[in-house]
Amino acid sequence: MYYDISYLIFMLPAIILSMWAQFKVKSAYNQYSKIPNSRGLTGEAAARAVLSAHGITNVKIEHIKGIMTDHFSPTENIIRLSDGVFSQNSIVAVCIAAHEAGHAVQHAEGYVPNKIRSSVIPVANISSKLAIPIILLGFIIQSSASDILIWTGIIAYSLAVLVYLVTLPVEFDASKRALQTIQGTRMLDENEYKGAKKVLSAAAMTYVASALTALIQFLRLVSAVTGRKR
Repeated sequence: MYYDISYLIFMLPAIILSMWAQFKVKSAYNQYSKIPNSRGLTGEAAARAVLSAHGITNVKIEHIKGIMTDHFSPTENIIRLSDGVFSQNSIVAVCIAAHEAGHAVQHAEGYVPNKIRSSVIPVANISSKLAIPIILLGFIIQSSASDILIWTGIIAYSLAVLVYLVTLPVEFDASKRALQTIQGTRMLDENEYKGAKKVLSAAAMTYVASALTALIQFLRLVSAVTGRKR
């Protein structure tokens, strides 16, 4: 019972932040996805404008089906924009497209946190799947290899946590680049710009919540392992 209660206490801030962030994202998205921008810019046009403002001409922009499936693929050098963004002229379409173009700019300029994230992700995807089974195996077996397995699993899990943490500066910077370009090129008027800022700020908080959750889970895991030795 002690561990269940302590786990809930540890996780409560992350749970509250996550719920609040999701509410803010949905609220901002629902509001500004229904408001067309005064210049009639589509998401595709907005993404091209951000790339052009930074002198980038070798990035493709494609349509991808789905909702909120927007992303930049650094291996293909392609920005993919979803149904509600690619050909739509809402404020949401502009700010999301500009954000993804911001990632393309990061890639082109060799933004260090982005390079770290890209290099860690392939290893973290594998290690995160193996971490818990390795740790559980270490708890189950009774041998000299038990501690080695447990700490190997923790190290593997820490790589996944690292991805969450390094994602924060990457996402915040992409939004910063997007907003600066939107404002500098006057893609949106003053009120529309404020709406775009609300959308991207709310989206950024979901990454903060995810990083906090991952960090707390990692610290809880380490606490459980060190407590086992007492």
